[in-house]
Amino acid sequence: MRPAELDRLTVAEAADRYVELVRARTLTGALSPSTAEVYARDVATLVELAGADVVLDDLTGEDVDALLLAFARRPDGRKGVAREKGAGQSPSSQARFRRSISALFKHAALAGWVQINPMTRSSVTARERGGLPPQRRALTREQAQGLIGAARALPETAPEQGRRRDQRTELRDAVIVLLLATVGPRVSELVRANVEDFYTNDGVRYWRIFGKGGRTRDVPLPDDVAAVLQTYLERGRPAGADKALLLSWRGRRLARGDVQAVIDRVQARVPADQRRSVTPHGLRHTTATHLLADAVDMDAVRRVLGHGDLSTLGRYRDDLPGELEVAMRAHPLLRDRPES
Repeated sequence: MRPAELDRLTVAEAADRYVELVRARTLTGALSPSTAEVYARDVATLVELAGADVVLDDLTGEDVDALLLAFARRPDGRKGVAREKGAGQSPSSQARFRRSISALFKHAALAGWVQINPMTRSSVTARERGGLPPQRRALTREQAQGLIGAARALPETAPEQGRRRDQRTELRDAVIVLLLATVGPRVSELVRANVEDFYTNDGVRYWRIFGKGGRTRDVPLPDDVAAVLQTYLERGRPAGADKALLLSWRGRRLARGDVQAVIDRVQARVPADQRRSVTPHGLRHTTATHLLADAVDMDAVRRVLGHGDLSTLGRYRDDLPGELEVAMRAHPLLRDRPES
């Protein structure tokens, strides 16, 4: 609950308090030291661009737009970075900076430092202002929720005319789309998954994903996705089937090329105003984009996606107007849309 009285901190005061809080989270293991330093560096840049003595609550959406644009045009002074003369920050750096200040303002709204989060009033886009990367691959929240809604409804659909009961794939298709849209695995990781890779610990369903370079990661599934998965395992897989999670109706492990056909089939059920074609990799971008836009800890998102380096994450965050368990349990794409 927001405090009753507004605390009119300056930008510098708010930055100091926020960075102290961020660094304290590293002591509990809730945040990695490297992620904390990324936040601290970006917040220091915010103070420099906005002005240390400006009251944080006085910043408007237009001010945030100006700050984002000013940062985009700053020369990239990192050693070893070869960029054209006069070029500004890279798209990944711009996306990272936006995530960092978004997390600060989200905390400020909860702590009573601002009446309204000015990030919600920001409207900067590449086409209108220049300098920031446009949304390319990720679905918008409405498009992603339309796809997820269509996937959720699949188990209740009537069977296609002429298809036998043992040839129905609706539950399997729902599992494919929900895992891609909310967990963001590589398509190779998805088709390689076996039933034994999914387990339950302390009431939470996990997927042990075997990724690149022989690395594994255990990712908690959102409750809604875990429920559909369980129904599929109980009623959707062919009896006496191979250990593979995803099978054709003939009982063979699904191939990578089959996944796109599944997505397209589910997309056909999405209302026209929410429908947009997307690849499996585009759904991986969608997961990263919306988790990061919701100010979920960058290191947690890195671990969900299976990246070895935090810097790689910026390329997966397309520009859109805690712990792993907390992040995935409150997945932004699975929430009900707020009433207008």
